[in-house]
Amino acid sequence: MTGPTERPGRRYDEQRDPRPDRRPERSSGGPRGDRPGYGDRSARGGRGGEDRRGGGRPARPTVDLPRHVAYQAVAAVHRDDAYANLVLPALLREEGLTGRDAAFATELTYGSLRHTGTIDAILTDAAGRDVARIDPPVRDALRLGAYQLLHTRVPAHAAVSSTVDLVRTVGISATGFANAVLREVAGRDADAWVAKLAPAFEADPIGHLALAYSHPQWIVRAFAEALGGDLGETTRLLIEDNERPPVHLCARPGLADPVELADEVGGAPGAFSPYAVYLGGGAPGELRALAEGRAHVQDEGSQLVANALAVAPLDGPDGHWLDLCAGPGGKSGLLGALAAQRGARLTAVEVSEHRARLVTQATRGLPVDVLHTDGRTVGADPELPEGHFDRVLVDAPCTGLGALRRRPEARWRKQPSDLPPLTRLQRELLVAALRAARPGGLVAYVTCSPHTVETHVTVTEAARRAGVPADFVDARPLLPAGMPGLGDGPSVQLWPHRHGTDAMFLAVLRRG
Repeated sequence: MTGPTERPGRRYDEQRDPRPDRRPERSSGGPRGDRPGYGDRSARGGRGGEDRRGGGRPARPTVDLPRHVAYQAVAAVHRDDAYANLVLPALLREEGLTGRDAAFATELTYGSLRHTGTIDAILTDAAGRDVARIDPPVRDALRLGAYQLLHTRVPAHAAVSSTVDLVRTVGISATGFANAVLREVAGRDADAWVAKLAPAFEADPIGHLALAYSHPQWIVRAFAEALGGDLGETTRLLIEDNERPPVHLCARPGLADPVELADEVGGAPGAFSPYAVYLGGGAPGELRALAEGRAHVQDEGSQLVANALAVAPLDGPDGHWLDLCAGPGGKSGLLGALAAQRGARLTAVEVSEHRARLVTQATRGLPVDVLHTDGRTVGADPELPEGHFDRVLVDAPCTGLGALRRRPEARWRKQPSDLPPLTRLQRELLVAALRAARPGGLVAYVTCSPHTVETHVTVTEAARRAGVPADFVDARPLLPAGMPGLGDGPSVQLWPHRHGTDAMFLAVLRRG
């Protein structure tokens, strides 16, 4: 259950803002606004005054459809704590956006969310007031406008005029303010704004990197610590975090060949995982291989850490496997397919009823028993006996700092105060896993976070408190030969900038 846990709340279609009084226009521009006149309304009747189509009627404000969709997605994220990866696809389907228009809406949504911290600092300076004092709908529109000015090839006049049009639909009294702020933003490029606003690197390197690469300071500090204090490598990680990540597929062993799947979907086989396929483009949800259960969407790093448990040498019986935190089912799907090839059976435990249903769907047709319960009930639940399982995976809930490139809004929602309850849960789950393993059995502890408190500290403390003997197994040989940057062992930390994967942590222990 790696990454940010699911938020309860209303369905998206119960949360939406009212629509503008006129359906937005579909743009004919490119995904990054690189065509001349992208968003320029001069050919659509101007920005006000009399409608040139006749009748002397005042022209009503219009917003092109990709920008409107991006605004709706960003507003839902900030207003409702929605997730962009859930909201945006629904909006694209609803509005029928495809191709270049969908790509542009996606660029605006994810890009503005990733760069929110830096953009807000710039808007605060340009507006002469703290960005928190700007009306939220206007603030979201300004963020989209500033992103276009600073990070895309949209012409400045088009970015300003289209954003003012957008503000006119959500806060008409603020159009003059928005125009002035955006013209001030347009007066400098992104590097010049950073030079003006960021503290000097020599005096405050963490503060400088945080503003320059739009991450909270505590996260930059945690990354730097996990990278041994190497600020150059920390910078490369922050840059990678702000890039759009590729979609990785997992070709399920025994059900799909990765080379054939790559040909089928127009992708390429992965660099490290024997089951990975890099998707070249398009919507993965429309792929026939996913509908048929031959593959699923899964980051290559997640595939590697799950496969490491399956390939680790084990003496004695090998028929009972356990995934103690299984939702939403990606690792259970891979382990279940591997278990099917080896005559083993996987018990997949998930405490959330909704996520347990997702695991059931993800593992249909595989030798997987889904158990809706708390993984910490090992020994108290007859279906989770102590000393029974040969291989155990603990894919623990965590801050998700290793997947910020995929969840751009998460960096602004997480706080250091989230760590104590999470690390306590991680320790309790790992202790339960060690008790569930038979003597000689293997336990793999995994998180999608490089924060040392969630990785090395958690594993060391849990092994000490488990009440059963446990020894670390060197995890490096369990990953593909020749894979670079795996460190000194026995645990392994993967990185986006080193391996092209999410920042997955892996530690393997053998119960004595």
